[in-house]
Amino acid sequence: MCEQALGVARRVAPLLHITFAALVALACAVAEPAAAAPTAQAILSASDAIRNPDKPFGLTVTLVEYRDGKQTDTNTLAVYSKADPNSGQFRSLIRFVAPARDANKLMLKSGNDLWFFDPASKASIRLSPQQRLLGQAANGDVVTVNLARDYQAQLVAEEDTQDGERQSRRCYKLALAEVSPDVTYHHIEMWIAVADNRPVKARFYSESDRLLKTAYYRRYQAQLGIERPTEMVIIDGLNPQWVTVMRYSDFAWRDISEQWLQRDYLPRFRPE
Repeated sequence: MCEQALGVARRVAPLLHITFAALVALACAVAEPAAAAPTAQAILSASDAIRNPDKPFGLTVTLVEYRDGKQTDTNTLAVYSKADPNSGQFRSLIRFVAPARDANKLMLKSGNDLWFFDPASKASIRLSPQQRLLGQAANGDVVTVNLARDYQAQLVAEEDTQDGERQSRRCYKLALAEVSPDVTYHHIEMWIAVADNRPVKARFYSESDRLLKTAYYRRYQAQLGIERPTEMVIIDGLNPQWVTVMRYSDFAWRDISEQWLQRDYLPRFRPE
């Protein structure tokens, strides 16, 4: 396209009494199509890739609950995650590490099914992803999720918002609508940085449009190849003094056996 414009510029420049170089720049700008703007779904997928490694991995999640600025509870989990080759959604096995009363209890997410196993009773029961695990953290918050698989995104605006470090960031504001009824949240508002697709902030809503919680993605560090958030601050939708902090550490690539991700295998699971 620009080569054709070059030929036109040679013929027209003397007639318009402007420089050849200026006319070439103008002609090329008109001839070359502008780069397509990213779609809302592509922005969400890019954000997912920052939160979630692209190969089987493990990490430690530490949850700390605060009420009125005072720590009231804590929990530590070991998480093993692996993407399903067919759906692209993650399957996760969560082992309770602390406190001691919960040690070696398990949760398994396979598809949108969530199971809890207690080695004391040797029984596995189905859980709701919306059920609270600790403070403002629901069961569905501690498993690895590709939001672009469970939600349809719409670009609402491009605007400045305050991130978890109280800095202003230029963000895409996305509205996420559920595509199946068994996801953790009915709909989500999410702010994703225009500069690098990092998740910045999210608001999670019930089906009745009640704000359940607001979350900030913070403390980006180099983990498994790229900068990822290593902390998520979750604030209750009604009481802003009720806060749960989720900290991610011990990131590592893991060879996760398919057996680990089967409900029938839970009684036999032994951490390596």
